[in-house]
Amino acid sequence: MPLLVLSPRYTSDSKALRAATGRAGWKAERLGGWRAPERLRGEDVAFYGEPTFVEIVAAQLGVRLLDVPFDWLPALPERHRRRRIEVAALGDVRRSLPEPKFVKPADGRKAFEGKVYTSPGELPGPHVLTDDTPVFVCEPVRWDVEFRCHILEGEVVTMSPYLVDGQLALAQDGSWRAPNSEVQQAKQYAEEVLAEVPVPPATVLDVGRIHGRGWAVVEANAAWGAGLYGCDPEEVLRVLARACLRPDRITAADHGWLVDVIGLDG
Repeated sequence: MPLLVLSPRYTSDSKALRAATGRAGWKAERLGGWRAPERLRGEDVAFYGEPTFVEIVAAQLGVRLLDVPFDWLPALPERHRRRRIEVAALGDVRRSLPEPKFVKPADGRKAFEGKVYTSPGELPGPHVLTDDTPVFVCEPVRWDVEFRCHILEGEVVTMSPYLVDGQLALAQDGSWRAPNSEVQQAKQYAEEVLAEVPVPPATVLDVGRIHGRGWAVVEANAAWGAGLYGCDPEEVLRVLARACLRPDRITAADHGWLVDVIGLDG
């Protein structure tokens, strides 16, 4: 029976996933800290929580994780980017930001807020993040609508809008909504991306429509740290199971998407 291992931090998403484990015939365990019990080694585990927590605990248990490399997004064909995206060292951006740019961490770990920065002084300083921290430097654009798609073996298994005209797509009744026409277009576009662009066997793909330009990829995220919004948590569990691998379950399709193992001190 699969076991979902959750971080100590309670969130609405982790609660929804824990509830879904019962319906899916899984077990769930929320750790009290960042040390994994040795009894979990060799178990059929999947993880969900803050990315650094998941990476550390997975390393303790010898589990490998799937994610895209940080240069995946800027390497996309222009028709799937529809804006200029470069990878740079944060120190270089601090020293020279001649015009407003959208800047965010390139490793997906959200060490600082991804947004439009108008001057170097607005960026986190060297006492917070080192000069060699890789960041995306992007042409600022306006997104009409954005969707989160959970991907399993090249198929969209569940999806949800999360922003419409820059505002959360969260209705008063707690549902996540966008016009049905937008939902259909987003799913069709995501399928086009999956047919043309290599992605991990289990991942999260965010797509949206840039105002005046068309549909494009927002970014890709590791499934084990991505928010659910209105996605079906039982389908998300299936994606998590594929994204967290014991060494004996790694296939040829996984090579190139395996996250570097975080070393532990002591």
